[in-house]
Amino acid sequence: MSATTKARKSGRKAKLDEKAAKKAEKTGALSASNADRHTLYQLSVQNVEAEIDFVDGEYEAIRGRKARTLREDFAGTCNTSCEWVRRRDDNVAVGLDIDQPTLDWGRDHCLSKLNESQRGRIRQINRDVLSPGDASNVDIVLAMNFSYWIFRTREQMRHYFTTVRESLAPGGVFFLDHYGGSEAMLEQEETKKIEDENGQKFTYVWDQHSFNPITGEMCCKIHFKFADKTKMEDAFVYEWRLWSLPEIRELLYEAGFEHVNVYWEGEDEDGEGNGEYEATMEGEADPAFINYIGAFC
Repeated sequence: MSATTKARKSGRKAKLDEKAAKKAEKTGALSASNADRHTLYQLSVQNVEAEIDFVDGEYEAIRGRKARTLREDFAGTCNTSCEWVRRRDDNVAVGLDIDQPTLDWGRDHCLSKLNESQRGRIRQINRDVLSPGDASNVDIVLAMNFSYWIFRTREQMRHYFTTVRESLAPGGVFFLDHYGGSEAMLEQEETKKIEDENGQKFTYVWDQHSFNPITGEMCCKIHFKFADKTKMEDAFVYEWRLWSLPEIRELLYEAGFEHVNVYWEGEDEDGEGNGEYEATMEGEADPAFINYIGAFC
């Protein structure tokens, strides 16, 4: 495509986006011009209720008591931490993230929805997860949405896992999520239709943009598309390494954890995932799967 053709296409797109933005402003319809990427992310990717159901129940199954303190690593908007403090009146949470603007968004849009007691039991800390400082001695540490894949060497990942182990209180448990299967290595896009609480619809696009089979390094992106034909490209971009389950298990043991549970999702009568995860050492050779991991001493 010539530079002239690209310029013309860019100009047409700019005019269409401007027209759509004016219409969205007038009608209130969801569009790339007025949508908030963090809100879209929470609607498309996160299910904090199910996540806390799992870690809360599994911690009790392992330790025979309820957890009280939780640290959310790579916390972003601290949406999961908010769900934790809503569960019980004595639950306490701390969210670590290196991006202050995202923490600020979470303060204004997530913590603001908590009552006074709940807000008093949650802390946001703008800090690297490798230097947790006083965010230690906790019952649970979470690393969800594959965020820990930002560490792309065995040395970096082992160091992070060691830091987490040292942050746990006696009886603490480290919970992570993971995804894999042959399709995880494909350069492809997957789409999902989403509807918000006001009935407005949009499309979530998961873009496995590039993958290097030699190094395991990959670039993944999230885009959003709207009914008015506008798009929010590269709403989130992740530069990761695709880690296998055997590698993660080995590194957790090397970091000093004595037990590493892999939780696999069960199936309903139609062969689809049922949202119930159980510890096992035998998984299915699915082309795409998501699972949880729990590590403890």
